[in-house]
Formats: sequence, structure tokens, C-alpha cells
Amino acid sequence: MSAMDPRRLHANDFLETLSARSQDIFRKLVEKYIETGEPVGSRMLSRMLDNALSPASVRNVMADLEELGLIAAPHTSAGRAPTQEGLRFFVDAMLELGAMDEEERLRIARNIEEGATRGRVEDILGEASALLSGLSQGAGMVIAAKSDMVLRHVEFVRLDAATAMAILVGEDGQVENRLITLPPGLDSSALTRASNYLSHHIVGRTLREAQERLKAQNRAQEHELDALTRRLVDQGLASMIADSERGGPTLIVRGRANLINDAMASEDLARVRQLFDEIESKRGLIELLSDAETAQGVRIFIGSENKLFSLSGSSVVLSPYKDASDKVVGVLGVIGPTRLNYARIVPVVDYTAHVLTEMLRRKR
Repeated sequence: MSAMDPRRLHANDFLETLSARSQDIFRKLVEKYIETGEPVGSRMLSRMLDNALSPASVRNVMADLEELGLIAAPHTSAGRAPTQEGLRFFVDAMLELGAMDEEERLRIARNIEEGATRGRVEDILGEASALLSGLSQGAGMVIAAKSDMVLRHVEFVRLDAATAMAILVGEDGQVENRLITLPPGLDSSALTRASNYLSHHIVGRTLREAQERLKAQNRAQEHELDALTRRLVDQGLASMIADSERGGPTLIVRGRANLINDAMASEDLARVRQLFDEIESKRGLIELLSDAETAQGVRIFIGSENKLFSLSGSSVVLSPYKDASDKVVGVLGVIGPTRLNYARIVPVVDYTAHVLTEMLRRKR
């Protein structure tokens, strides 16, 4: 969280209204709840406090905290658990981030490096998602904006009289295929000429950059291609660009099973399954990416604070990552229950985003 986050400033103002005793009891209640997932009673809190305080005195403070909306009694439990508002207050005003040890940092860097050796950006992103899942015991998620591949080679392969496949090879080794419609009367030699022509002019450029370059050169180089072949080049580029811009962002999720356990109530299980159905349909992912572009570092969404995760009652810790031009190209993070160990997860997500950013800058 940024030091200038207005929510944190508001939380700090609220913090000043709580006595030191109330702060201590609230902090210990939240920390115990995060550790166990169970409501915390006054007797247990009394034993946890540094200064001796009777269970009755603790109950009086808990009543005040409940009146403020920071804690509540789930169902018929005698104990209390933090509300969503209480968790937000704790995260913004009281959270003390844990320190990552050197071994953990090395593990993150090594695993992402292994993904990079496979040569494809998807492998690096997949490794980052699996890594976050393993380190957090939640679900690791990486969302990548639909990016324009920087090309090294293009080749057209005829499939039938009216259709060809365009094979696009990126500078990072990524390969994508596009189906394009052929102009009537085009022979196979024209496909070869179009492939050679495009490969010559497209190296080191995206499809749209290549299109702009060829538009500028059309008059000067009209003699290089006959009318049909030029029509294939122009229509093929337009078709490939349209295909690239369709569809949503790339999504990689690892560790779904971490959010499901044998003791989970059927309605909770249904909510988690619906969450993943919505994630897979990519609803709400564009909003997360847009939010990441303006975020300063790690963002934490608790429960209903983000509509994508509101139904399941989950929390998500997210951080943007960037490319060589310092542009935000995606977001990575951890999905888990609202009792996530935020003190541990936040620095892990932050450091993983940093390592991934450095890796992508080197690949470019």
C-alpha cells in the first residue's frame, strides 16, 4: 500500500480514536483470527495480552469494538471475528509487513528464471502463478494484457482454395496462427512472395507497426508486388490485427484446490466455484488491469471491495508488473480467504512482481 493512500490516512485518523488498550486487543484478535480462522473469545484474548486484564474487562472493550463495526459474532459463536471493515482497518492502519528471507527471494528469482529459459512469456507467467500459489497456500493468479507480439517471421500456408494460415513467429520464440481469407485467383507463388515481402518488412515490429510502415511505403514500392499479392498483404495484415485485438487478456490461475477443503460448507464451496467460473470467463479482468495501471505498488481488495470477488467473500492481493518501456502489461497476485496472512503475502507478491518485471525487461 502506498504511504499516501487516502484510505490509510483515514484509517490513521480513526486509529487515534481508539485507546492503546483497544488497539492492542483488536490487533491480537485479528492476528489470532488470521492464524486459526476461528472466532476469538475474551478468555483467550485475556491470556494473550501482555498486561493482565480480566476476561470481563476484555469483553467490555470488545463490545466497544463491535459497536464501531470492527468485529462481530459469526452465527451463534461466543467469540468475535473481524468484519470486512475491521480487516480493512487492520490492513490500512495496523499491518506490519513481514521480512522475506534471502532463501525465499532466491527461490522466487530461480523459479521465474527457469520459466524464462523455456523461451515463452507464457512459461514465465505460469511459473510466477504457480510460485505464488505455493508460497501463499492460496490460488496464484497472473493477468496479462493482450500484447502486440514483436515479430521475427511471417509465413502463409494455403489450407484450401479460399483460406490460408498465417504463422507468426515472435522475437521471443512465441508462435501464433491466424486464418485469413485469400483473394480469388491467387496462386501458390503469390503466397511465397507475400511471405517473403512481409518477413522482410516486419522484423522487429508489431503487426500494427508493420501495417503503418507498409502504408507509408506503398507508393514507392508498388512495383515490388503485383496487385493480387499486394491485396493479400493488405487484407492479411488487417485480418491478423483484428484477430489480435479480439478477446480478453491472458489469464493463468494455479492452486484452485488450495481454496477448497473437506470441511467447507456446500454454499461456500458453490461460491468459490462460481468465483472461478467468473474468472475463467474473464469478467472483471479488464477492470483489474485498468486499476493496476494507476496503482502504486501492491493493492489489497477484501471481500466485496471488488465486484469480481465479492460473492465468494475472498480477498486478493495484487501488484502490477511492467515491460521494458516501463508500461504496465499485467497484474499478478494471490486469491485467498479474507483471513489471508497479509503480512507475509504482501511482500511476496511485491517482490515477485519486481522479479517478473526485471525478467521481461531483459527478454525485450
